[in-house]
Amino acid sequence: MKPVLLCLLLISWLAPVQAQSPFDGTWKVDFTEPPTNGGGLFKFLLEESRSGCTTCDPGLYINAHSRETNSAGEPCYDTFSLKVVDDRTILQTEKRESKTVGTLRMTVSPDGNSAQIDWMDSCNIIGVVVSGQSIFRRVIKGPPGSHAISGSWQMVKRQNVTVKGLIIALKLEDDTFNFADATAQSFAARLDGPETVIKGGPYAMASAKRIDENTIEVTLKDNEKMAAVWRFTPSADGEAMTISVEDKVKGTVQQLIAHKR
Repeated sequence: MKPVLLCLLLISWLAPVQAQSPFDGTWKVDFTEPPTNGGGLFKFLLEESRSGCTTCDPGLYINAHSRETNSAGEPCYDTFSLKVVDDRTILQTEKRESKTVGTLRMTVSPDGNSAQIDWMDSCNIIGVVVSGQSIFRRVIKGPPGSHAISGSWQMVKRQNVTVKGLIIALKLEDDTFNFADATAQSFAARLDGPETVIKGGPYAMASAKRIDENTIEVTLKDNEKMAAVWRFTPSADGEAMTISVEDKVKGTVQQLIAHKR
């Protein structure tokens, strides 16, 4: 998965103030832990006449002949293409206004039982590049005659994710939930209040509400349509944070763990 990108820029802002809520602080997402809540199962299909992925993040919805295709509902890029490199490797390239903003290279092992995805993403206002790798094991084989990536895959781990893609900083001040990231994405949303503009980043508007004393939910919109829902739940000891990331466009849900720095 392309990580939730949140901020080192707020460290100086948070440091002089003693945390007043369990949400406050700078956090690092632990991508060495595999995703939970079914978020780690992906289904790919790549045949001569069709290809697709119903559970992917990023998705593979394109023909397999290197053609550039318009994206639908994607806030980060407006076109993408898929190239079959060889019988075990594919390369997806994402572009916005003809500039490459992301790549995904998936390579299946010679025995077909494991795969690695190397990805890069620069979908942010200042062009910070975030990259990493995701390791998978095969669960179900694809249809006979399909490309090696076809079938169901379980994510085992993520590795070598750039640090800027791992850091988050949060602050709950009175009834306002503050968020920012190292890619210049930020917002301050009043709990149960109106939508607020997101500065930078792929989404346009954000709203926040308190689900319970220990959970805050943020809804993100793009072009008036709901694009994603994030839920932040700190642990009882305040040293860890569970982050649920629901992608409304792709229909995926992933649950991540972050640790306070």
